[in-house]
Amino acid sequence: MPMVHLAPLLSTLAGVAGLLAVDRLSPLSAAGWTTGLAYLVASGALLARGLRRARTSSFGWANAATATRSTLVGLVTALVATSFTAPVAVPLLAGIAAVALALDAVDGWLARRTHGESELGARFDMEVDAFLLLALSAYVAHSLGWWVLVIGMLRYAFVAAGWALPWMRRTLPPRYWRKVVTAVTGVALVAAASGLLPFAGDLAVTLLALALLLESFGRDVLWLAAHRRLPATRDEADQRRNVRSTT
Repeated sequence: MPMVHLAPLLSTLAGVAGLLAVDRLSPLSAAGWTTGLAYLVASGALLARGLRRARTSSFGWANAATATRSTLVGLVTALVATSFTAPVAVPLLAGIAAVALALDAVDGWLARRTHGESELGARFDMEVDAFLLLALSAYVAHSLGWWVLVIGMLRYAFVAAGWALPWMRRTLPPRYWRKVVTAVTGVALVAAASGLLPFAGDLAVTLLALALLLESFGRDVLWLAAHRRLPATRDEADQRRNVRSTT
């Protein structure tokens, strides 16, 4: 089997080893183990599917960095799930999440440095970011209230809206501000999860993150609404044909 197709399996196995290590430092509950393993298996399966569809012959260093981040997100997910029924080591959770956030800058740099940019890599990176924010928002919701989950659910609400409204699935123009907002939101949630700030500080940084996300998603929705009656570009039409042919 080509090495590129083994990458998802290796990532999943690395995640299992990571869960065993985390369990030694901060015991995981049954829910934590189940949730962490479910994330690792599902992310590995989706990555394998994407690699097959893209027919790529090389996994690349950038995708390897993103796969490492995905493994770390699995560990964060297990700790967050455990926190609902048992105490967890907060420095461990915040530390793993912080490393995952730091690697977000590394995979993009590697993609540009090695000329390894791809649609699959960009999508993989985006989905890992989205799930990390969801996991962190679920943890921070313990102390600040369930409204914090809006931060983690915005990306998935946007996707769900696209299922109901075809014009919401139009390809958005590139905008670096999205990456900035995602990074700031991640840092804010890690800061709130770490317990290093007073309650007012946690509330302030989390509200700032929510405001930035609402502005970013709102701008995208307005752009899509303004262009909903324009004909699709050739690339968008090709993407839709590809989706139909593979479903």
